[in-house]
Amino acid sequence: MKALKETHFNFPNQSSFYKGKVRDVYTIANQYMVMIVSDRISAFDVVLPEAIPFKGQVLNQIAAKFLSATQDIVPNWVLNVPDPMVTIGRICEPFKVEMVIRGYLAGHAWREYSAGKRSVCGVALPDGLKENDKLPQPIITPTTKAAVGHDEDISREDILAKGIVSLTDYEKLEQYTYALYQRGTEIAAKSGLILVDTKYEFGSADGVIYLIDEIHTPDSSRYFYAEGYQERQDNNEPQKQLSKEFVRKWLIENGFQGKDGQQVPQMTAEIVNSISDRYIELYEQIVGEKFIKADADAISARIESNVLKAIETL
Repeated sequence: MKALKETHFNFPNQSSFYKGKVRDVYTIANQYMVMIVSDRISAFDVVLPEAIPFKGQVLNQIAAKFLSATQDIVPNWVLNVPDPMVTIGRICEPFKVEMVIRGYLAGHAWREYSAGKRSVCGVALPDGLKENDKLPQPIITPTTKAAVGHDEDISREDILAKGIVSLTDYEKLEQYTYALYQRGTEIAAKSGLILVDTKYEFGSADGVIYLIDEIHTPDSSRYFYAEGYQERQDNNEPQKQLSKEFVRKWLIENGFQGKDGQQVPQMTAEIVNSISDRYIELYEQIVGEKFIKADADAISARIESNVLKAIETL
């Protein structure tokens, strides 16, 4: 199967280009952003050597569906989705925090809790909780947006004290975050899923706050299967997760965790195709619709043609 590993376009009025781990971002006339979600895959902060067919389409289309389903809550950056792997939107000035919201005690929050901490990002947690327990109510545990290195936990109080976000804007970000998580939870429930935790990024343009980047994808969110959740909790069993954790697990089993001196295991065609199949399963489970594969015979040419047509309408 064919996959899109990188792009080298030169669009009309192109003013800059940025290559992220997964996304190639083209800026048009310093006004618009063309975000191409490639088929690259990263784990342990390393881009793996082989691209995964249809992964970019999966992530772009999940994000597009959830952004469309939440635009009554908060306006978002999207102007057009001209191709299954492309989103075009307005450029916003990002707020320098990520709004992480958690409905369950999992991942980083559980690691902090199990180490004895009863406060995460300034939010108090009760004693007596187990890993993956539902929290009394969802909590927001923000992180700083680091230009270099890893994002770091920060409290609401520190965000305001340091002037990272104004009180007026931060209260809006909190309001939007709770409402988005509630909507995401409701949509997930219809697909038999629990939205465990997720993150939202916001930006502003012309005095308006916009939801930016992707939302509710398996790369930015953690899901549990609802069926059997309580039984697994009662029996102290691991929860059945819906995320890209299976990729990390395969790497760990083959001796790779991104540490110095470690080699990425060989990604055979069988492994690549199995990861592709799993991403398609993720799409169908999260969205609740059959995944329709886009024509992959000439991906770059298809994208270029679709973007050029869309740019003409901006």
